[in-house]
Amino acid sequence: MVTFSPLLASSVASNGAQPRTRTWMKRLLKPLASLALVAAAGSALAAGPTPLKIGTVVWIGYGPFYVAEALDLYKKYNLKVSLQVFTDPALIPSAIASGAIDGGMLTYDQVVGQVAAGQAQKVVMPIDYSNGGDAIVADKTITKVADFKGKKVGFNPLSPSDFLLSYALKTAGLTDKDITPISMTPEAVPAAMASGQMPIGVTYEPSLSQIVSQGGGKKFKVVFSSKNAPGLIADVLVFDDKVIKAKPTEISGIIKTYLDGLAYMKAKPDESYKIIGKFMGVTAKEVKEQLTGVYNIPAAEMPKAFVKSADTTSYYGSGDVIGKLLLAKGQIKAVPATEATIDAQFVTALTKK
Repeated sequence: MVTFSPLLASSVASNGAQPRTRTWMKRLLKPLASLALVAAAGSALAAGPTPLKIGTVVWIGYGPFYVAEALDLYKKYNLKVSLQVFTDPALIPSAIASGAIDGGMLTYDQVVGQVAAGQAQKVVMPIDYSNGGDAIVADKTITKVADFKGKKVGFNPLSPSDFLLSYALKTAGLTDKDITPISMTPEAVPAAMASGQMPIGVTYEPSLSQIVSQGGGKKFKVVFSSKNAPGLIADVLVFDDKVIKAKPTEISGIIKTYLDGLAYMKAKPDESYKIIGKFMGVTAKEVKEQLTGVYNIPAAEMPKAFVKSADTTSYYGSGDVIGKLLLAKGQIKAVPATEATIDAQFVTALTKK
């Protein structure tokens, strides 16, 4: 390693030959700068892509990430991202908090709950809004939410399904105390309903399609879905504040890769359906059908989620509704400030360009 001595620089300057001093320094520093650039490039190549683990579940709205992983679109940003699939979305926040994964895909209600519990987990990017992809399904004898009273309902506690159910019950003047809760994962709901274990279940795609297709589509039906609550079931990309501060370049790369994956889906839909279907374990045709139940957010619309508004497509609007519901259920002791749940710097920088 070559070092430049400040004593040498001082003695040269004291001779009064300023022009010559500058020329000499330029001749010395130019090759040193070149060596530094070569060394830096060599180190980057030697280190290779930055590995990151992102927690996810099998959900149609995460299609752009599935495409990105299959095609290694992260390589463009010198990243090597591996998706860690969880069968229970409620386990992702604790995995983020422990450092087992670098970040995760959650629903915004989960973030509100985590921040209320003291975690420093923040939304860096909106992914999608559920538009019917989350739903409460019941047998044909049940026609409306008011009919849930006194019935067994299967759902995953402390998850988007739990939140959607609470919101639905509220619209009918009911509360959680008016039903008999049966704890189970979204994937377990189809079999439980088919066996007659319970008449009502809360789940999301692809399990949703599995239920409504049973009995030739005549046995079960959707009674309430995320279409009835636009923006409230919002999927988001989340990182702990420590990771946000330590890896801003990497997070920016992940966001850009999501957009590249979304662009690929629009440019080559049929190929994308196959890729997503392989990840989810469903057919390309089913992927195409399920995508109608979500709305993936393009870059131009992302800033709206971070703007103060009463609209439920804004975290301020949906957060108010979510916070009050969680508070009423005793799941949180106080509603956190929306600012504590979000970090708009990446979306702001992206859209400014």
